Amino acid sequence: MRALSAALCLAALALPVRASDGFIVVQSTTSTQNSGLYDAILPRYGGEVRVVAVGTGQAIRNARNCDGDVLLVHAREAEEAFVAEGYGVARHDLMYNDFVLVGPANDPAGVAGAADIDAALSAIAAARAPFASRGDDSGTHKKERALWAGAGIDPDEDSGTWYRETGSGMGATLNIATGMGAYALTDRATWIAYRNKGDHRILAEGDAALFNQYGVVAVNPARCPAVRVDGARAFVGWLLSSEGQAAIADHRLDGQQLFFPNAAGE
Repeated sequence: MRALSAALCLAALALPVRASDGFIVVQSTTSTQNSGLYDAILPRYGGEVRVVAVGTGQAIRNARNCDGDVLLVHAREAEEAFVAEGYGVARHDLMYNDFVLVGPANDPAGVAGAADIDAALSAIAAARAPFASRGDDSGTHKKERALWAGAGIDPDEDSGTWYRETGSGMGATLNIATGMGAYALTDRATWIAYRNKGDHRILAEGDAALFNQYGVVAVNPARCPAVRVDGARAFVGWLLSSEGQAAIADHRLDGQQLFFPNAAGE
C-alpha cells in the first residue's frame, strides 16, 4: 500500500494562513501520516502545514538540524532529551494509542496464550520463530528494543536468523512480516490502516507496557534562528486546545478511533 511505504512522505496542505507568514514544517513519525491523521485534522486547523513523515529517530535528527519548526513523535525519553539539550522549547503530551504484536494465524510460537508481552516475546525467542523488526531507530523500534530488554532477551545474538531487521518503515516491515510468516510489533493505528494483512492478526495486546504516548515540541529558535516561531506556537497551541484535541479524537478508520487525546492540563 503506497500510503504505508517506508519512503519519505511530504504532505503540503495549502490552507488559509493563521498566525504565520507562510507554512511551517512538522517533523513527524510515520504512524500519524500513514493513519491519515493529518489529512483529517489539518483542514480544521487553518494554517499551511507541511509534514515530513519519517521514523522518530530520523525526525529528531532532522529537527536537530533545524529542518523543521515542530516535532511530533512517540519516544518520550528522546523527546525529553531533545528539550533538555536546548533543541526544543517544551514537550507536551498530545495523544496516545498502543502497540500490538501481530503474527500469522497458525501462531507457531503459541503467542496467543501468553500472559503478557514478556511471555509472548520469550515464546517467540524460544521457538526461534521469525520476527521482523523495523531496525530503523523509529519510536516503534525503540519500544520493541525496550520490550526485548524487559523480557531479558538480546535478539542481536540471533540477528539474521529468526530475528530479521528490515531497516524500513512500518508498512514495509509489515509487508515483510506477512510475506515470510513473521511476528512484528506495530502501533495499532498503522495496523488498522494496513490493508495487506494476509492471514496475520493481533496475537498480543492490552499489556500496560504496550502504551504508546505521542508528544509535540516546538523547535527552539535559540538553537535554530530560522524557526517560524509564530507558526510553530500557533500550531502547537491548537493541537493542545480543545479544538485540536477534538479533531484528533474524531479521526476514525473503519469505525475505530486511532488516537486518544490526552493534553488536558498542559
